[in-house]
Amino acid sequence: MDTRIRGAAALLATAAFLGLYACGSTTPQSGPAREVPRFEADPSWPKLPDKWVWGQVSSVALDERDHAWILQRPGSIRTDQKGRAAPPVMEFDAAGVFVQGWGGPGEGYDWPEIEHGIYVDPKGYVWIGGNGKTDHSLLKFTRDGKFLMQIGRKGESKGNADTRNVRQAADTFVHAKTNELFVADGYGNSRIIVFDADTGAFKRMWGAFGKPPSDKVPPKPKVAEESRIPAMEEKGDGPGQFERPVHAARVSKDDLVYVSDRGGKRVQVFTLEGKFVAQAFIDRWCEAPHCGNGQTVASTAFSHDPGQRFLYVASRSPARIWVLDRKTLEPLYAFGRPGVGPGEFYVLHHMNVDSKGNLYTTEVQDGKRAQRFLFKGLVRETPR
Repeated sequence: MDTRIRGAAALLATAAFLGLYACGSTTPQSGPAREVPRFEADPSWPKLPDKWVWGQVSSVALDERDHAWILQRPGSIRTDQKGRAAPPVMEFDAAGVFVQGWGGPGEGYDWPEIEHGIYVDPKGYVWIGGNGKTDHSLLKFTRDGKFLMQIGRKGESKGNADTRNVRQAADTFVHAKTNELFVADGYGNSRIIVFDADTGAFKRMWGAFGKPPSDKVPPKPKVAEESRIPAMEEKGDGPGQFERPVHAARVSKDDLVYVSDRGGKRVQVFTLEGKFVAQAFIDRWCEAPHCGNGQTVASTAFSHDPGQRFLYVASRSPARIWVLDRKTLEPLYAFGRPGVGPGEFYVLHHMNVDSKGNLYTTEVQDGKRAQRFLFKGLVRETPR
């Protein structure tokens, strides 16, 4: 399946409220009214203690209590504010109140040069990864920051064929049914790699379309800004390998793996064993002067209903979130726009959903924040 999504950026009705917006697509959609989720930005969340500031906010995870775990980068804080740097790992309760913070270099493990991904698995363990040049490992901790296990070693990756080390891994996800750790390995490599979540033993790996991953990923040709006016959609099935970074991996309840190929502007879907199922292109165009690095699919998240009916896709450069039908990958609508106000986005990075359906996002570079979008239920919308 090749779903191509494009169109004008969605507009916010107000800075704090997110409604429904018409979206362009390759084939105009028409038909009966359908239900879609509705969100409202929560500008009061989270409540960071006044004594701290945070740098680039890289990732957010939710545990079974709907506590949000935020990973931020103290190294990105301005020199004059270094003394007020918040801890790399911060836990907030469901109301957004700070609970605890920890993280940083310690004995027995290699803390990342650049913090990138955080994930709380079904057993309550906290996984950390980084995307610095020598960040070739993944770390596993208890909730209170006690070190448990490290997969890989600092600076030891041998590339995409290496089964012991990752290379600047972007994201992790533990599938409870199989107790397997799915890794978007991601900045230095171009693959999904799977480990046993208890022992760290290698299980399997794959690249785009389920092919063996390769170190020979041709660089994408640069396109001059002026040639992007008017915007033109790319064509074809896309590159045969993931285009770095492979930025996230999520496993649905019906055992499908959704991979965020950020450089390739697409979501690819696989079975647990790595067999290719489908792909959807997201904002497969770049319109100057707002194209940035031209990358789109930064992360995905599933709706909280039992069937995980909707797939949320964070589109980085256009600064918006798409809502797709998860089963068909049909685009339904999008919300968001570039900016620093509530409900706007400045360099979208990762996102997640809690048990009530609330959506959480993080922003890097100058964005330096986390946002929460309250789920306000389903509304009926007529496709256009």
